[in-house]
Amino acid sequence: MIITPQTPEKAIKEMETEIFVSPKDRLDFYRREIHNETSNLSSRTNAYLSAQSFLVIAYSSSMANRNPEWGEIFTLVVPATLALFGILSSLSAWPGIKAACDIIDHWYVKQTGLLNCEPVIGQAYDDSPLFSTWESSHSGQRKSLVFSKRTPWLFSGFWLFLGSFAIWINLL
Repeated sequence: MIITPQTPEKAIKEMETEIFVSPKDRLDFYRREIHNETSNLSSRTNAYLSAQSFLVIAYSSSMANRNPEWGEIFTLVVPATLALFGILSSLSAWPGIKAACDIIDHWYVKQTGLLNCEPVIGQAYDDSPLFSTWESSHSGQRKSLVFSKRTPWLFSGFWLFLGSFAIWINLL
């Protein structure tokens, strides 16, 4: 069934009760979604960092070119082009990384709401909370996503600096 804004509230409630038999089923579903999106974010961040590391190696190699015939023009054009490519790839990676972080945020909010309204599933066998307040709080979860969110912006600044440096050093 496709849910639209015109779908009656009663039909949505019936569908939700059919999908989740117990609050634990709902918690398990939320945890699986968080795990899947975290894996997705990890894959995107790893691919992005791998691409950036290859660009840094290519940039360094091109800056070291001292060929007497065409080395000057090469060290002016190629490093600046690689820096531009680094900026563009950072800007291209940002939406995917941000989307994964937003989806993780969404499922954490749902999980926290469930843990707050169903205290029975929040208790372990020894009556201590299954999830600490830091683990189930929105601020704790957001801190864990900071690296992935900041990396494209840090590399964009890094590439802007390196591109400017390549042009500056060759025009002196």
